[in-house]
Parts: sequence; C-alpha cells; structure tokens
Amino acid sequence: MRWEIIYKATEYIAEEAGIALRNSAFSPNIRERMDHSVAVVDAEGRIVAQAEHIPVHLGSFHIGIINLLKALEGEGLEEGDAVLTNDPYIAGTHLNDVLVLYPVYWRERLVAYIASKAHYVDVGGPLPASLNPRAKTIYEEGVVIPPVKILKRGQLNREALSFILENFKTPEVAKGDLEAQLAASRVGAARVRELFERYGEKVLDAWREAVEYGRRLTLGEISKWPRGRFDAVDYLDWRGELLPMRVTLEVGDGGVRTDFTGTARQVDAPINAVFGVTYSAVSFAVRAALAADVPTNHGFYSVIKVEAPLGTIVNPVKPAAVGAGNLETSQRVADAVFMALSKALPGRIPAAGSGTMMNVMIGGVWRGRYWSYYETIGGGTGGRPNSPGVSGVHVNMTNTLNTPIEIAERTYPIKFTAYRIREGSGGSGRYRGGDGIVRAFKTLAPATLSIIASRFDTRPWGLEGGCPGKPARVVVKRRRGGEVAIRSDTVELDEGDEVIIETPGGGGYGSAGQLCD
Repeated sequence: MRWEIIYKATEYIAEEAGIALRNSAFSPNIRERMDHSVAVVDAEGRIVAQAEHIPVHLGSFHIGIINLLKALEGEGLEEGDAVLTNDPYIAGTHLNDVLVLYPVYWRERLVAYIASKAHYVDVGGPLPASLNPRAKTIYEEGVVIPPVKILKRGQLNREALSFILENFKTPEVAKGDLEAQLAASRVGAARVRELFERYGEKVLDAWREAVEYGRRLTLGEISKWPRGRFDAVDYLDWRGELLPMRVTLEVGDGGVRTDFTGTARQVDAPINAVFGVTYSAVSFAVRAALAADVPTNHGFYSVIKVEAPLGTIVNPVKPAAVGAGNLETSQRVADAVFMALSKALPGRIPAAGSGTMMNVMIGGVWRGRYWSYYETIGGGTGGRPNSPGVSGVHVNMTNTLNTPIEIAERTYPIKFTAYRIREGSGGSGRYRGGDGIVRAFKTLAPATLSIIASRFDTRPWGLEGGCPGKPARVVVKRRRGGEVAIRSDTVELDEGDEVIIETPGGGGYGSAGQLCD
C-alpha cells in the first residue's frame, strides 16, 4: 500500500471536518466567511495534515499544539475528552480564536488529535467583537480561557461552559459555534478511526513517511535557492507611529532561518503578535515562494526556524495586548519576509499586497438584544513578474470569504450603500497592482464601531521600479452633517451615520516609464 493514499485520505479528513464546522456554525463569520481551520495531529503533537483554511491559523498550530500539550502535562486526555483554550500565549493567535483539541483513540490507544480553531465574533471585553484598538493588555480585549476540559468522557462540562458564556456578549452564538467545533472534532475522529480500521498500523507508517517526504521536498526546493543572508525592513503604521519590522532571512543547507533582531519593542497597544503568529507569517511566505506543491505538515515546518527577540512586537511578554497582532502585524511580517525573498529570488516574488485585513467591528443593543458583527475587507494583490495583481481579494494571512450583503443585512441593523472595486488604487508599473475595495454601510440603530487596520501612513511597496498602491482610508459621514476620517480607533455611531471604507491596492511590478506619485 502506497503511503500517498493514506496521506491524501488524511488531508480529506481535515477538509471534511472543516466543512462540518462551517455547515453547523451559528455565526456568519464562520458559516459565511469561513474563519476557521482544522488539522489532523499525531499523538506526539506533530501536524500530519491540514485543510486549506486560514494561513495565520495553520502555521500557529505548529506552535500552539505543542504549547497546549505541555500545559496539559500530568493531565492526559481520555477518550471522549476535549480541551479548549483561547489564551494567545498558548494557542498562538488571539483571544477570538478558540482552539479545541480532541483526542482520537483506536483500540484503547491514543493515535491522533483533531485540532480546530474558530474565530468567535465576541469573547467578552468592553467592545463589540472583542477587538479593542485602545487595549494595552489582553484583559482589555476579552476573557482569557486557560486550557479547560470542555468535554469529559463525552459529557459537556456545563460548569466551565456557563462561566465562559456568562462572559461573552453573544452567548447563544458562541454556544452554537462551540457545538460546531465539537461536531467537527467528532467527524474528524470518526474518519481517522475508519482509516485505522482499514489500514491498521500502516497509517502511522504512512504519516511518518508523509512528514519525511514534506521535509525532503522542502529542502530539495530550498536547495535551488541561492545561499546567503537577505535583509529587509518594512514598517507597521499604528495611529500615527511607524514601527520597524526588520528581518534577516538566511538560506542554508538546513532550510530557512529568519531573525527579527532590530524589530520594534512591544508596545502598549494591541498590535503585538505572539510567537505563533510570527511563525505563521514566516512559514506562509516561505511556502508561497516554493515552486513545488509541498505538503504543509510537520516536515515542512521543521526546516523553518524563526528567531524573534522576546519583548518585541513579534514575540511579546504576557499580558501584552495581541488582538491586532494576529490581524495586522502578521501581514507586515509576511510583507517583510517577501521583501527579503525578493532579493534572494529576483523575478519570482510579487510586489506587496494591500497589507491590511481592514477589520471592522460593530455592535450594540438592538431590539432588546446585544449584537456584535465582525468582518475583514479584502484589497489588491501586488503586481507579479509576469501578470497584473488581482483586485478585491483577501491577501496573504487571511483566506476568508466576504460576508454576503444579504446575510449581514438580514442579521444586523446595517444597510450597505456601496460595494465595488476601488479603481485605480493599484500601483502602476509594467504589471499593475490589483485594486482595493470600497465598502460602505449605514447603521439602522445607534452602535459602537471599531476599526483596526494599517497601511494608512505607509503604502504597499512596488518592485523593480513599480509604484506603490494607494493607502487605506476610512470616513464616517454623520447623518446630522459633517464627516470624520478615522484610523484604528473606536467611535460612536448614530442611526443613519454612514461608514465608507477604502482598502489599499497592491504595489506595481516593473517600470513602464511611469512617474510614481
């Protein structure tokens, strides 16, 4: 029996579990935007297979699962148990991403885990959607849930669940999303057991071979890259401040090593990125630069090393706030690594994409109930060495869909007034950058709005003489007259106020004799 058959079956198990999670979720953020990820993990905590979900989730599994298993030392997981946490310093992203780890037993032996992450729209804290632009610690972002057995031998831990839901502002939605994660875990576990029933111990052999194949193939591809050290610096703009993101990328016989020495120190703001996020962004950029279709399992991750000095915005000390680090800092890490890769691999790397997830959080009390809405808005990708960038898509560390206008308007007190391509926002060049998006809506009830985004003061860079894309812009038009431009901040909206969001276009690639503005 060839190992590839078993490995491909394992990949499809992760995909099927992800579909089960999406189809049974309550929140549009998961059901429509697909802001979730699933992986199959072996008994040692190594990633065996992942579904093609969210890049910032997937790379963080490599860090988060090991962290969680260490936190559980001395307290094993029995059959029917499931452990839950959202602690960013364990799980590896931010508070909204709830990690569930579900053990898989076959013939009374632990053989695997099903790991899932799902972005819950609200996990407590003072603001709708639990992403606070003014937070200085994680305690101002939401409720920190340490590793807790949410299932004990198949029974729901109602005491723990009650504590969690009492601190979430939309408990019915959160409970439904948790049930969806547990359902996905059961689906994945059932399929893994079926695989073992069919192939027995050969499954473990196939998984080991798949991991080794991933390592060999990755090293084989990297061996074609020039050896050396390649430096780059980009800047994360945050409320008028420019924070340097410095990286040295070293290509050697053992793989790729990145060093973020010289990057800005951690700040009293939510843009600190826990190490799992930084690792995710680096591994994403390296994976995107590989010519071959490399399996993204432990073998691939094992050849990527990341040095991130403790106490910086790419590896903060708890309890630094980290909500936006997962969203915006991850994007700038990827941009900086791509810039370094463009020096190592000239003619292979595109110009910078939009560089922001453009996070919109809004909510309040409507018809006697609290509501909370979250979405990210796409932009343009950078111009490529042989073709223009793509317009109006999610770029780099996010892989979500949009929230359909019909779903949002049916569920929340908002009415959309515009949704179109922001024409001309991509940078000019031999190959233009993709254009960003214009998305606008009016509130039908008083609400609190927060924006978390970047690329307001910096622009997505061009390559090889290409021009940068246009920066982001957000404006609130007051129903009673006047308008105000906002960046990453929180404002109160009255009924009828209009929010107009313009996302950046990607940078251009190559010179066509144009003048850049």
